[in-house]
Amino acid sequence: MTTQPPAPPRHSLFEDLQALLVAPLVVAFAVLLFRHAGLLTGGTTGLAFLAHYGLDLPFGPAFFLINLPFYFFSVRALGWNFTLKTFIAVALLSLYTELLPAHVAFASLEPVFAALMGGFLTGIGLLMLVRHRASLGGLGVMAVYLQERRGWRAGHVQMAADVAILSAALLVRDPYHVLLSILGAVALNFVIAVNHRPGRYAGT
Repeated sequence: MTTQPPAPPRHSLFEDLQALLVAPLVVAFAVLLFRHAGLLTGGTTGLAFLAHYGLDLPFGPAFFLINLPFYFFSVRALGWNFTLKTFIAVALLSLYTELLPAHVAFASLEPVFAALMGGFLTGIGLLMLVRHRASLGGLGVMAVYLQERRGWRAGHVQMAADVAILSAALLVRDPYHVLLSILGAVALNFVIAVNHRPGRYAGT
């Protein structure tokens, strides 16, 4: 007779709050790197970048608005708790990205470094949120849902969406910056694919 492994201990309210406060700040710094270097990334963050570069809209409000339609799917697929945490994370990232430029300036920023470091930081931030049952909304919600319900790796799902978004980036950025943006997306998804596998870690 086999015994079921004990359920993992639930995250405390404090642990969830620190993730919701810190992870969007980590991603906001990545957004700052991308924006300063003229790059972009995938997911709903990438869609907000397309609006920012193509329509000259401020990134933070664009990111917040783009995510609004996805909350309905999030509630139905992943529940109110996940959706509320995601809403908070999205709102904070939108706020942080508008506030950070007043506190951080770059005298010099190598675009290749910006692509890699921005990708790694975004992956780390997303990983923190996923482990606390949250995301940055939109396509991230779908990636997490498909991993939990279908067993598909979230990194692979996100990669497919990123390819489509970064292909559309050719309409607003030159091929060199799009190629560097693809490098950043690969770095991001590498972090997620390696560190978040079905059955290895599931935060509650």
